Amino acid sequence: MQDLEVKNLSFSLGKKEILQEISLSVKRGEFVGIIGPNGSGKSTLLKNIYRVLQPRAGEILLWGRPMQEIPLAESARQMAVMGQFHKVNFDFTVEDMVMMGRIPHQKGHGRISAQDRQAVERALSQAGIENMAKRRFASLSGGEQQRVVLARALAQAPRLLLLDEPTNHLDIRYQMQIMEIAAGLGVGVLAVLHDLNLAAMYCQRLYVLKSGRLMAAGSPREILTPDLIRDVYGVHCEVLTGREGRPVIVYGREKMAV
Repeated sequence: MQDLEVKNLSFSLGKKEILQEISLSVKRGEFVGIIGPNGSGKSTLLKNIYRVLQPRAGEILLWGRPMQEIPLAESARQMAVMGQFHKVNFDFTVEDMVMMGRIPHQKGHGRISAQDRQAVERALSQAGIENMAKRRFASLSGGEQQRVVLARALAQAPRLLLLDEPTNHLDIRYQMQIMEIAAGLGVGVLAVLHDLNLAAMYCQRLYVLKSGRLMAAGSPREILTPDLIRDVYGVHCEVLTGREGRPVIVYGREKMAV
């Protein structure tokens, strides 16, 4: 059984069709990437999956169950989301921020249980930020804040993790840390990724979107070819073979496609 299955999903804003008959799946323990140029509908697709937006047509299944039959509180306990930007208007501590991930599990007017505290401690440790627990979120660097937001998602103890460009605006060290943490969880991960080399390094399978349509799907070796990258992104490149046979993309500034 798939953790997540999307069947022929379409989404429109007014009369403008944003997504057209998109299908994808994520198995348990699998790291799956969604790639494509800006404006291709990647984040919109993810928002349909985590119920911020409502599909015009198609079906979303979580563990074989139609999404519309699953109460919001139940899906929030099992599916965690890490988005791109995280502005906080209040000066919470790191521990407080991570505890917010336990809200879907809490009963009795948000009473914090011993289980909640254990989950937060475990999430802080997984993200490597246990030494920051009492620090103020606003005082942290961008990379540190991103790890706090990941820890908040981990505190939910999700069966499925959705990542929307989780490494955006981060330096290489923090990019690698966040991807390593997500890849090591043993849960299904569906990630919108901007960096094709990161996608090649961590994903077992990739889905390619362009203008709201699914252009290709397969392993990084099958998908990340010079022809596809030229057709989808409009750039020329070389694709080399790196560690474990994973593709490595090398761009040349003099070879931009027009």
